[in-house]
Amino acid sequence: MTTQGVSPGLLNPFQLGDLTLKNRVIMAPMTRSRAGVTRMPNALMAEYYVQRAAAGLIITEATVISHQANGWENTPGIYSPEQREAWKEIVSAVHAQGTPIFLQLWHCGRASHSSFQENGQLPVAPSAIKINGDSIHTPNGKQSYETPRALETDEITLIVEDYRQAAQRAKAAGFDGVEIHAANGYLIDEFLQSKTNQRTDKWGGNVQNRYRFLKEIVEAILTVWPSNRIGVRLSPNGAFNDMGSPDYRETFLYIAEQLNTYGLAYLHLLDGLAFGFHELGTPMTLAEFRDVFTGTLMGNCGYSQEQAEVAIKSEIADLIAFGRPFISNPDLVERFTNNWPLNPPAEMKDWYSFVPSGYIDFPTYQESSLTS
Repeated sequence: MTTQGVSPGLLNPFQLGDLTLKNRVIMAPMTRSRAGVTRMPNALMAEYYVQRAAAGLIITEATVISHQANGWENTPGIYSPEQREAWKEIVSAVHAQGTPIFLQLWHCGRASHSSFQENGQLPVAPSAIKINGDSIHTPNGKQSYETPRALETDEITLIVEDYRQAAQRAKAAGFDGVEIHAANGYLIDEFLQSKTNQRTDKWGGNVQNRYRFLKEIVEAILTVWPSNRIGVRLSPNGAFNDMGSPDYRETFLYIAEQLNTYGLAYLHLLDGLAFGFHELGTPMTLAEFRDVFTGTLMGNCGYSQEQAEVAIKSEIADLIAFGRPFISNPDLVERFTNNWPLNPPAEMKDWYSFVPSGYIDFPTYQESSLTS
């Protein structure tokens, strides 16, 4: 998994299938809400990604695969020909910097609201189990979460096809691969976990059945992309969106073991606890997954440069994805390379605002030095 002749280190190259990454610093997918009400990729987004293109690989913000998949204001889509064409400009701009870019495919599932849905329909989920938590931001302001509608059997097949078509549009837009977002309490994660999946058909019950939905999505996308251009993201420790199942360790080790058979580009794990921890046992570690997954492992969530170096040099991780540090440090890789200090963290109010401020206006270290 290490590039031949190169010792493992955060700033060393890495061979990801047939893609050569210039370093192992990955830009994590982060919802930034700058696509507007039309959910259209745009020039502002292109500038944002280009500013951060020193990363070895960019994984885009979560991108909805259908109208039904929506659940967050002003996030981009990949369900129309117009969105596909708009993504081309972003991909081309990032490629001009010599950086590969994967599109993250997203369906919000129960973490949505009827305000986002066509004809005011309820959001969908594997089972009719409501999120127990804070209110959701919708086009009509803050609203309480609703009890979702459990998907009918024939609808599940249609959503799998939505994933396949989204993957096909991503390929046509020039992306280098796709990441299946199966984390953070969104639709696929809801199927995987016993807390949110209480179905009695072939998609529910034991872990083998709960895994079936993700399995079908992976295999559908394999008809579009080779396996070494498909990543999967999981959050075994996560409590976000009211997740956490008593059998989490058994569930996620089984899933990783099954995914190991496909020769995926990588398995992206939120092993850090920066999003919280469900506290149903001890946190799962990358080392546990290394025992059952022989492919490329990507760690994520709260890593410092020093912690990332330890994970890579000990070979429990091959790649480390950084989220929040990339928001306020477009030159994060250069700062790591030169041991320069990081900018102060961005304020949460800027993470999901709809304007350029707090998005493309963070200074590089050299820009800060010129003005200090």
